[in-house]
Amino acid sequence: MPNLTIKDLEKLTSEHPDHQMELVGGEIIVMSPSGLESDEVAAMIINLLLNWVRPRKLGRVTASSAGFRLPNADGDVRAPDAAFIRGDRLPQTTENYADIVPDLIFEVKSKTDSVTKLQEKIQQFLTYGTTVGVLVDPRSRTMEVYRLNTEKIVLRDGDVLQVPELLPGWELPVAEVWAPEF
Repeated sequence: MPNLTIKDLEKLTSEHPDHQMELVGGEIIVMSPSGLESDEVAAMIINLLLNWVRPRKLGRVTASSAGFRLPNADGDVRAPDAAFIRGDRLPQTTENYADIVPDLIFEVKSKTDSVTKLQEKIQQFLTYGTTVGVLVDPRSRTMEVYRLNTEKIVLRDGDVLQVPELLPGWELPVAEVWAPEF
């Protein structure tokens, strides 16, 4: 079983800058490009989140290339599709992987993703301090909202995602994130 480290991840990403990778349990996972639909949904979530966060100077919003070092024995580096970090927790950005977990993460299911693996990834972030994790599924047009030690909440078109403990007043209507049809 491989026992790779963050140094191995950094070396591989510098040698292959066009590949997105995560370090999980001592193994490098090469992330394949997602389909258009899931990336378009992630971009919309980032856009709507950033338009709320930036003018209010609440924190940082990142996309799927931002790596976060988890405080576990394996030294995992994971990259959610979208993330929010409160400004008081990361007042200055870094060019390296962040040594904190985000406060809010989104994982958008692509055609090749396993729902179980995405749920496990969200639970891992929650275990290490993320407050809210959201699994977004464009095909079923649902958002599963996870908080540590609570039952998931499933939102559908017509529902509104709110995260008052992190972003008081912010509302994300579920129906607004789906790819439009022209």
